[in-house]
Amino acid sequence: MFPAVSGIADREQRLRDLAEASVAVGAEVSLENVLQKTVETAAGLVAARYAALGVLDRTGSHLERLITTGIDVETRAEIGDLPGDHGVLRVLLREGRPVRLADVTEHPHFMGFPPGHPPMRSFLGVPILVRDVVYGDLYLAEKDGGEFTQDDQEIVTLLAAQTGITIEKVQIHEGLVHWLHQLEALNELTIGVLEERDLSRLLELVARRLRELIRARRVLISLPMASGGLRVAAADGEGVADLVGDIIPSESKSSRVLARRKSERIDSLLEDPEVDQVSARRAGGLTALVVPLIFHDKPIGVISAFNKDGPDPRFTDDDLRLAEAFGTRAALAVHLSERVALETLHAILEAEEAERSRIARELHDQTGSALSGILLGLTAIDRATTLREARRASAALQGTARITLENVGRLAFALRPSMLDDFGLAPALKALGAALEEQGGPEVQLKVDHANAERLPARVETALYRITQEALTNVVKHADAKTVRITFVRQERSVVLTIDDDGCGFTRAQVPGDGFGLVGMRERTASVNGTLDIESKPGAGTRLMVEIPTS
Repeated sequence: MFPAVSGIADREQRLRDLAEASVAVGAEVSLENVLQKTVETAAGLVAARYAALGVLDRTGSHLERLITTGIDVETRAEIGDLPGDHGVLRVLLREGRPVRLADVTEHPHFMGFPPGHPPMRSFLGVPILVRDVVYGDLYLAEKDGGEFTQDDQEIVTLLAAQTGITIEKVQIHEGLVHWLHQLEALNELTIGVLEERDLSRLLELVARRLRELIRARRVLISLPMASGGLRVAAADGEGVADLVGDIIPSESKSSRVLARRKSERIDSLLEDPEVDQVSARRAGGLTALVVPLIFHDKPIGVISAFNKDGPDPRFTDDDLRLAEAFGTRAALAVHLSERVALETLHAILEAEEAERSRIARELHDQTGSALSGILLGLTAIDRATTLREARRASAALQGTARITLENVGRLAFALRPSMLDDFGLAPALKALGAALEEQGGPEVQLKVDHANAERLPARVETALYRITQEALTNVVKHADAKTVRITFVRQERSVVLTIDDDGCGFTRAQVPGDGFGLVGMRERTASVNGTLDIESKPGAGTRLMVEIPTS
């Protein structure tokens, strides 16, 4: 009886340890920290002398990283390269199931240890799944006191499941941050295109921001020459300052991509027969993205990015799409520097809104679905344990995921409400006012003249919506108003938007030239040939009126 009681107590203690470990791993927000914490925690839970976590590359057949504990730096260096796709590890990689061995050296697939590798006998390997796909494998060796047990395998399997959920959570968070950085960079570039007339500075901005976002070692922007070929006009990255001004011949890869007007992702410059190897070595290139700059079917130039930072220098399809988005703005920048007409300004704003719509859809659909998957995964983990502490930890994480899901939904709405595209300006303004009231803002009264139900041009609706959004933000920040009245009237040749609040008002002297977002509202209004007037007195509120011609 006593051994049975002792066994139950030991199991309950291990479950408590697992619950604490799961909370500790789940609390990490950095992928590197999650992986390192998992390795160290797994070793402690099952009393293993050595532990490692191997992360698969994008092909899913080889390891690209190995995080270890129990092996010092000198030993790692002596062992050398990462384990390959053979031996016992091949079983884990190929079959995606736990492997527990009393003596790994007696396994039929064992192929020996590399020089410098410490001797190991007992072995336990467990796959880590992310969205039902093997992300990597957790390896443990040399259990104190003998062999790994079935209980050890179950404990490590549960930890691996928690790690998979946490990795997914971190990937979603990092993806969200990356999307927001993309949006900030695109906005910065759009403002630069609108305001900056120095083409060199604009192209330097494009090269720098693109290199940061796709984590490239080097980015070059080249423009066509009248005599043929290209000239490097901007460069950013390691040791590329002296490349500005270099001539790229018409037989080069960049020139051919521009002639074909189709982007290319090159995973190995050495194996591409069109690449001039001397030029590639000068740019320090192993891999590349080459994106043509095209405006209204006119070739403008080429963006070239070399060597993604990290263990794998190859770029991804997402990197290519982002480079193409930057390429669109770079082409506009070059065209604007040559005195483009007002239509180009409209195209910039429309391109910005299109990017907002795309990112908003991704944030809402993809991130929302992924977070819902986290909730399901957490519920499954919750059902797998009977400990009250584990349930409370799972409940807390579920609450965090729900809050994140709600926040992402609000962010998607703020970036670009689908209602504006689907139903028009009036419903979008109503939803904007309702959202403001729900957040504790002033009462918003909307009056719309429905005499003409025909939709306005998309750029006009977008401008009016963004102006209203900025005006309501100003009311919340500065006016201390109780009520805001929005009136939208369609006249014979124009539309008029009026926004009145009963707040504290202001004088011109209280507002700097670019204060309260006035520059942005005026630019929005000017982009659709409209006029904007603001009337305000201290203690008497503020009126903003925008009139935009429709014919």
